[in-house]
Amino acid sequence: MKFDHIFDELEITTNPFAICQLQGTCNLGLERDASATLHYILSGEGEIIVRSRAPLKVSRGSLVLIPALQSHALHSFGVTSDPVPKCKPAALSLGHLMATSDCGGEGQLIALCAHVDVGLRGVADIIDLIREPLIENVSSPNRMHTTLQALLYEIANPGLGSRAMIRALLTQCMIEMLRKRLAVSDNALHWMAALADPTVWNALRAMLDKPGDNHTVESLADSVSMSRAAFAKRFASAYGSGPIELLRDLRMRRAGTLLRDTDIPVKRVAEMVGFTSRSAFSRAFETTTGQPPRKFRASSLKT
Repeated sequence: MKFDHIFDELEITTNPFAICQLQGTCNLGLERDASATLHYILSGEGEIIVRSRAPLKVSRGSLVLIPALQSHALHSFGVTSDPVPKCKPAALSLGHLMATSDCGGEGQLIALCAHVDVGLRGVADIIDLIREPLIENVSSPNRMHTTLQALLYEIANPGLGSRAMIRALLTQCMIEMLRKRLAVSDNALHWMAALADPTVWNALRAMLDKPGDNHTVESLADSVSMSRAAFAKRFASAYGSGPIELLRDLRMRRAGTLLRDTDIPVKRVAEMVGFTSRSAFSRAFETTTGQPPRKFRASSLKT
């Protein structure tokens, strides 16, 4: 029950943006995104390939959350599966991303893709605390199955309020995924334990609110009235890594959002996320995302 008050205060929003459809055995690459991406597999079997990680096996009913700035690809095995109603993405103002095999396979993999944001106690970007993919597979007896069937109906039969209903259903799925992964102590959710510790939360909030400030382990420890050693140990125990490692990730993700959503010059973006040198920022950003800032911005404008 220790997480109940956190769930009460979470503000989860989902924004569906595309239907991905893979015909036969093929891949569909997805660019790195400044937002976390939720995939719901509507039909088919395959896997999601994430850089430097083992492939994530998926099938109809799988929910997969990919953290921000992680490039990934959908791969269809091309096997036939239970038929689903024809999706109508245009009627829902959704993109329609397609890939077709040149080497056979009649089955298809269809996924609904959405951006996810999570806020807590007036702080946005809590979702950035997730640094590993989350996956939950839904089988027929599972209580999530009814929700996902309703989601599939709205996608196939769009009408008044369908887009709002899809957002609400995806939000319900996100809450269910989080609590199921917490129930099995998923390492990707170390951050939930950190939110339950007031001392660690205050330090997390400082970094989330102002990632560009000159934070150090010493300054964060001082802000919560602890010694450097005691704070570092408590933070690592609650969150699973040190505060400066987390701060680097938060800075890159905030930079990704600024590059995607604004036309602020790269040099100014670098300053806003704590870099005094544009070249140092560019190197750090490319190391994290595989793309220099200008290329990342250009690719974001195309999607």
